[in-house]
Amino acid sequence: MFRGFSFVPADTKIDFVRLRTISWVVSALLTVVPLFLVWSVGLNFGIDFQGGTLIEIKTKESTADLASIRSRINALNIGEVQIQEFGAPDNVLIRIAAQPTEQEQQASIGKVKQALGEGVEYRRVEVVGPTISNELIAGGTVAVVVAMLGILIYVWFRFEWQFAVAAIASLIHDVTGTIGVYALLQLEFNLSSIAAILTIIGYSLNDKVVIFDRIRENLRKYRRMPLVELLNLSINETLSRTTLTHVTTFLAMLPFLIVGGEAIYGFALAMCWGIVIGAYSSIFVAAPLQLILGVKRDAFTKSGESTRAGAAARV
Repeated sequence: MFRGFSFVPADTKIDFVRLRTISWVVSALLTVVPLFLVWSVGLNFGIDFQGGTLIEIKTKESTADLASIRSRINALNIGEVQIQEFGAPDNVLIRIAAQPTEQEQQASIGKVKQALGEGVEYRRVEVVGPTISNELIAGGTVAVVVAMLGILIYVWFRFEWQFAVAAIASLIHDVTGTIGVYALLQLEFNLSSIAAILTIIGYSLNDKVVIFDRIRENLRKYRRMPLVELLNLSINETLSRTTLTHVTTFLAMLPFLIVGGEAIYGFALAMCWGIVIGAYSSIFVAAPLQLILGVKRDAFTKSGESTRAGAAARV
């Protein structure tokens, strides 16, 4: 009888925790370097956060003459304009800086259409004012911060404060690493990027909770096992589930990255990177951090759980 294929052997005994010194150096770089890139290079904010007008056109020629389009639009004197090929050689994306008033913003669109004439097809025209863009920046920041605080509270009550701190530290590592990709490759950072970051946070947390739950079970089961061995055991016991989940999700996202087009390229790349870095942080960051934070075995005994349950009930 066919029993299926075991992606990770059941008796796997990889000493992940032994590599913690190396992994912590790598994690520190994945946290600090992206922040340096954001400070030195900056993010390529999309129209959602920068404000202005975005016009996507398709030319009748098989290859758009970007130089001609740029010279005609620059002659309008409507402020900073960015023109780039978008996906196909005959697709062009035009970004116009935010104008002082809404009337001037609409007028700039009319000027561009008049300058380009009838030889192009307008696929989309999006306008975002400076007030709305500031609100979107604030809303996106609040969304990420609230998600982190909610995770901190949830994991604290579900496990112990050591697990909560480890979860937040590793998730911050995932978020900064993803933002670093946007800064390094100068991908457009917009509302879909915030959606990607929040998705990565939720997906990565799910994997960490699974490992934390196995660590808690093993702390109850193996009262005298050294903590390093127990952490390795817990990671290896959940390795098959972690690997299969991340590989299948990565494979599901890969077509969007390869053939999804420019419109979702940044989102798909961030998701693929987030899946990889989330798996790494669950195994090499979140679990080994328990050695530094000093997780207590007594907290998971029956008496320890009774004390916590009574405290939660009083709250």
